[in-house]
Amino acid sequence: MKTLYENDALASQKVSVLLPDATNAVSQIESLDWQCVEDELNESGNSLLKAILKPRECESLAGLYAEDEGFRSRVVMSRHGFGHGEYKYFSYPLPDLLQRLRTALYERLAPIANQWNQRMSIGIQYPASHTDFIERCHKAGQLRPTPLLLQYGAGDYNCLHQDLYGEHVFPIQVAFLLSEPERDFTGGEFVLTEQRPRMQTRPEVVPLRQGDAVAFAVHHRPVQGTRGSYRVNLRHGVSRLRTGQRHTLGVIFHDAK
Repeated sequence: MKTLYENDALASQKVSVLLPDATNAVSQIESLDWQCVEDELNESGNSLLKAILKPRECESLAGLYAEDEGFRSRVVMSRHGFGHGEYKYFSYPLPDLLQRLRTALYERLAPIANQWNQRMSIGIQYPASHTDFIERCHKAGQLRPTPLLLQYGAGDYNCLHQDLYGEHVFPIQVAFLLSEPERDFTGGEFVLTEQRPRMQTRPEVVPLRQGDAVAFAVHHRPVQGTRGSYRVNLRHGVSRLRTGQRHTLGVIFHDAK
């Protein structure tokens, strides 16, 4: 009789067969101007990462939503007051394409995250290896994988929120748009809000196309003031879809309790 983990591993292998090889996506990540990404994250709390995934890769990932294997749970947003739409969390072990995306992005973002914590006087530093960071999460009881696929239909939306799942939180996450605006759906813009002390909330819409990703602050980020850096609070969501269907891949680097 196979163990639960062995069954999960077999499911992951079956899902991986449905996905393209990760070489192209990882190469696209490595070819980005990471100094520009860092500058944009420091300036506005988000950075647009263009054309990471090819259309075939996007369609293959979006197609997984119809599968039962390879996921640990399904969430219907309206049941929890999160909005309208639904999403599924992947199970471990992750499909190879997703695992390599998560690893490659983390390695580039960890130095930025460490710099942010230093500026905000947060005494936490992140290891260079994502494997080491996940081990830290697991030792604290955060054992459940957090990468997810989201599916929206006409009239669906995602309320402004923060993806905080436990004591250990990596301060940046990445979302990939798997559908093409104006062809597959209308509306459904990715929205960020930023609340600075004693100031009104600043909104921002990120103009994603199919295969693009956005890296953005999960919770807090530092802003330079006249007396040094201070923290601002960010939330993210998706505006109401007017027509069609929209799929997104969310890559969160910490695991959940």
